[in-house]
Amino acid sequence: MRFASDNSGPVHPKIMAALQAANEGWALPYGNDDLTRAAADRVRDVFEAPEAAVYFVATGSAANVLSLATVTKPFQTIFCTPEAHIEEDECNGPEFYTGGAKLTLIESAEAKMNADALARVLAAKAGRSVHGAQPGPLSITQLTERGTLYSISEIKALSGIAKANGLPVHLDGARFANAMVALGCSAAEMSWKAGVDIVSFGGTKNGLMGAEAVVIFDADLAWEFELRRKRGGHLFSKNRFLAAQMEAYLADDLWLDMARTANASAQRIAAGLQAIEGVRLLYPAAANMIYAEFPAAAHRRLHDAGAQYYPAKGATEGADEAPHSARIVADWSCPDANIERFLALVRGD
Repeated sequence: MRFASDNSGPVHPKIMAALQAANEGWALPYGNDDLTRAAADRVRDVFEAPEAAVYFVATGSAANVLSLATVTKPFQTIFCTPEAHIEEDECNGPEFYTGGAKLTLIESAEAKMNADALARVLAAKAGRSVHGAQPGPLSITQLTERGTLYSISEIKALSGIAKANGLPVHLDGARFANAMVALGCSAAEMSWKAGVDIVSFGGTKNGLMGAEAVVIFDADLAWEFELRRKRGGHLFSKNRFLAAQMEAYLADDLWLDMARTANASAQRIAAGLQAIEGVRLLYPAAANMIYAEFPAAAHRRLHDAGAQYYPAKGATEGADEAPHSARIVADWSCPDANIERFLALVRGD
């Protein structure tokens, strides 16, 4: 019963096989190999963006901070929600990689940015003097860090506000696949067609060993990204091993199959929890991440049985009997039997 995070699940066997195949023979380093070129083309096909620049890095944090550094000047501020990964979980990485740009937190509801609040903040910051941080890119997270989902129209509304102010838009897509299959849309519809300029396209949380893609729809930014990737220590010599993962990930819609499986598992857990007295969901469970509150006795039963999950952000695990909240995440490999056992323990069966 391992529900701590989808990035702690196993690597899909097809990904392992692709890595083994990539290990045969000799290839030019630093992405100058046929496999890297083929994988980049595969990403372009998925996004319906033949002119996009595509690069591979090993971590989601690297994808985010290098993407933002490419479109942010050091005297600017990046607009995001208080729940964004770049705010909560990257140890000031964006500030470091941009050379000092700050983050401005925009009011959110269910971890989704409020468009009116963004418009108000941008209006207040318009025409700031030399003494103030200048407006920089908008960064939104899809799937959000609370498991909620922006609709396409909501992404378009936020992007439209940014574009009206001359600002680029970054999308943190660590769980891009989970969000996309939940919406039933295409990668293009959830990115450049909605006004997004640069995407951190995740794979590690969805069955890869460790590979993410950065997709830049304005190819004029490509050279700057390449320089920042090298300077930041994220240009892999044996880049083909990142590319091999992404190539196998996108082949035959494996990435979508894994995301659908993870989402379906989480939806079964969410439905089961909602049927239990004394349990409530803290946010709508749109894809493969659930935030729920349930009695302390249920937590003890789960922990005693070896279940793994994290307390929700800001939650405290006291000795009292008050309900505690938890974050529960399903990955592509989640066995049905583990779901049933987890729910049975919450019920006290």
